[in-house]
Amino acid sequence: MKCPFCGYRESKVIDSRPAEEGATIRRRRECLACQKRFTTYEIIERLPLVVIKRDGSRESFDRVKLINGMVRACEKRPVPLARLEQIADEIEQELQSNLEREISTVEVGEMVMARLKDVDEVAYVRFASVYRSFKDINTFMEELTKLLNSRT
Repeated sequence: MKCPFCGYRESKVIDSRPAEEGATIRRRRECLACQKRFTTYEIIERLPLVVIKRDGSRESFDRVKLINGMVRACEKRPVPLARLEQIADEIEQELQSNLEREISTVEVGEMVMARLKDVDEVAYVRFASVYRSFKDINTFMEELTKLLNSRT
């Protein structure tokens, strides 16, 4: 591992421990030339996921976009960012464990809504209103009615 301070290519591992619930390994290293310490992370190389958008175009799965959409839905709501990151991790892991390398935005949106529904109902309705493109107040009310009926 190349030292970020002096560029020397040899270092020794001082400490290793799991990070991010075992998804990565954090390693503390010490440069053999300058003796400065630095941290590296080892992660599993994942196969690329492709998202098929509504217009038929394709783009790489972007975890940041997923989180940003949830953050907008949870604006001014008591939902911690850590919970949204956890949801994004769950969704990404579920997609990675699936044998399909391509997934539609419809499926991703349904996964997000299923999780947001359990976290914050207002955020769920906000996300659904954008995701399902509510055209008028009637479609909005239909979704609210479904939500109310599922609570009882």
